[in-house]
Amino acid sequence: MTQRVDLLITNASQVCVVPSVNGGPQRGKALGTLGIVTDGAVAVDGGQIVEVGAAADLRLRYDAARTINADGRAVVPGFVDPHTHLAWVGDRAAEFEQRIGGATYMEIMAAGGGINSTVRAVRAASVEQLVDETRARLNRVLRNGTTTVEIKTGYGLDTVSELKLLDAIFRLAAEHPATIVPTFMGAHAVPPEYDGRTDAFVDLIVHEMTPAVAERLRSYSQETPVFVDVFCEPGAFDLAQSRRVLEAGLTHGMRAKIHADEFASIGGARLAVELSAVSADHLVTTPDADIVALGQADTVAVALPATPFGLGHTHYTPARALIGAGAALALATDCNPGTAWCESMPFVMALACRYLRITPAEALAAATLNAAYAVGLGDQVGSLEPGKQADLLILDVDDYRHLAYRFGGNLVQTVIKGGQVVASV
Repeated sequence: MTQRVDLLITNASQVCVVPSVNGGPQRGKALGTLGIVTDGAVAVDGGQIVEVGAAADLRLRYDAARTINADGRAVVPGFVDPHTHLAWVGDRAAEFEQRIGGATYMEIMAAGGGINSTVRAVRAASVEQLVDETRARLNRVLRNGTTTVEIKTGYGLDTVSELKLLDAIFRLAAEHPATIVPTFMGAHAVPPEYDGRTDAFVDLIVHEMTPAVAERLRSYSQETPVFVDVFCEPGAFDLAQSRRVLEAGLTHGMRAKIHADEFASIGGARLAVELSAVSADHLVTTPDADIVALGQADTVAVALPATPFGLGHTHYTPARALIGAGAALALATDCNPGTAWCESMPFVMALACRYLRITPAEALAAATLNAAYAVGLGDQVGSLEPGKQADLLILDVDDYRHLAYRFGGNLVQTVIKGGQVVASV
């Protein structure tokens, strides 16, 4: 007797399940476990994965309202991008030109450019303008296969503008097919009006911004976690200031993330472990002792290879050391207007294989399952295990390895979100 389902995807050359390991992310030698089913099929009902198995078997056992013939193409989970600054207006093309001429990121920032340049544009923008410009990027992100995406505030840096960014993010979350995970990042940079008074700005974040954000969050129906983040780096926020910001967010029910060790290590990764942060991101200059600590913690180590690539740098996250220590490694785009306007997780996978020296299988797991754990949704998305959301991609190739092998194009033929086709060639 057959079982009725909404959707059956059949005749896939490969179905990459990317299973959880011991109920969590893939770590150490287990990273890259794909659970590939050749000549496979996926049964979907009620927006969830019912079963993955041999196509010949599932065709006999399921009666589908709709059947999609993958026609010898590979099927993988939808990508999860756990670190973006996708909500902004304008661009910083002039700064790109300055960097080519030799100016550093911190020099541009100290001269009033960098993040503060985008802050001025965001403060002058309406919520409608923010939504319109961000939606266009979000559509391209989805078309490149990202079905779940984290989006940070952080280009307002005052209470009114941070709430405006949050409103834009939630408006997009309500209308867009992608799952959007919001992060409050009032501590992205020190605005010009607080130049030389960083502690006073942290006071504002702790005593005014964070409570106001928490109050605004209560007005939304939010099913995904909400995070608080801080740029823990020389020239931005020191370790004590970063602790205050994160602890304020935790007090108001947010979960912690941290920008750590991008340019210099001042203890941010260790702070992430101490506060049980969901993720520590960048981790380019992380010392050996902190890599060991991450290997023993639940905190996911998120590498952002598009950022050093965008800056023209040659140092990347020491992924092999993190994997060797047993850390859960994830990948993200860091999509932002200054250093990494990158809307493609496959391109990030391609960079990671070349510069982080990870395999295509490890890159796929880091961009799906482990990335889902980096936004607190590892039990819902990131793999094709029964009971999870039916977020999956049909590629225009027969082997998942082409995602990292090739670059500069888009190998995603069909994007399925919650069992519904939301983008296709």
